[in-house]
Amino acid sequence: MIRLSKVIEAIETLYPLSFAEEWDEPGLIVGDLNSQIQRIVCVSDPTISAVDRALSMDANLLVTHHPLFFKAVHGVSNETVRGEIVQRLISNNCALWVGHTNADVAWRGVAHAAAEYFGLHNLRPIVVSKQIDSAGRNIGLGRIGVLDVPISLRDFAQNVFNVLPHTKVGVQVAGNLDAKVSTVAVLPGSGESLLDEVRKEKVDVYVTSDLRHHPALDAIERAKYESKLRLSSGEDYIQHTYPMIINTSHSAIESLWFTYAINDIADCIEEMYGERPEVAWLGEACDPWNYVIN
Repeated sequence: MIRLSKVIEAIETLYPLSFAEEWDEPGLIVGDLNSQIQRIVCVSDPTISAVDRALSMDANLLVTHHPLFFKAVHGVSNETVRGEIVQRLISNNCALWVGHTNADVAWRGVAHAAAEYFGLHNLRPIVVSKQIDSAGRNIGLGRIGVLDVPISLRDFAQNVFNVLPHTKVGVQVAGNLDAKVSTVAVLPGSGESLLDEVRKEKVDVYVTSDLRHHPALDAIERAKYESKLRLSSGEDYIQHTYPMIINTSHSAIESLWFTYAINDIADCIEEMYGERPEVAWLGEACDPWNYVIN
């Protein structure tokens, strides 16, 4: 077993809190730094069901991507669901650490993992951070990469669906299904705010989540119109309608990170302190929808 303070130091070597957005407050949320850690469990959201599953596995530390608290908190009694979660964690001697936007941008973090799962290489951020990591690598929001061999949008979307944890909503696709895909931008989580940045990069496809009707429709209409302008100048309409869009479940695409994190966290702790705790992923996406009619 290893002290929680050492575990947190190792985790934050991988996902430094300084990488987080200004509005974000990741890090240790619940826990005694002197407690002993033997088993770490990862899941995207600290829901009651996820906490209960982790506790049933005798977890000493729960690592989540999404925060338990987004807004100011004035009490943690079990009059509220979040207070109940805190009470359950404390009463079962289980700490909670959150890796949110700091994990989004990190090397082998949320965006990096998703991009590699989709078969992309030569990765670079969509938006480069002012910081670099300890190895001198650029970090930042999202990733842009290329496929080894161009494939149709239909086949690429199927590949995305196949590697994601399955949810009822599946994936939604906008674009010419026969168009070839070579260059892809990926932003796990809410990616609406980067639609313009992605368009400027002239990628073939943008894979993200949480796209609302109007921004998505505007982006699609703009792409169609601009492609027609290029067609009039002799360019290929199909190859230059960009970006096509794949909209995924928020928690599903972000959960791919944990397949990297469970090994990276254990490796880092062992390298720094010579002890290797058990690290597991619950293997589920905490998607809110359980029934779809279409």
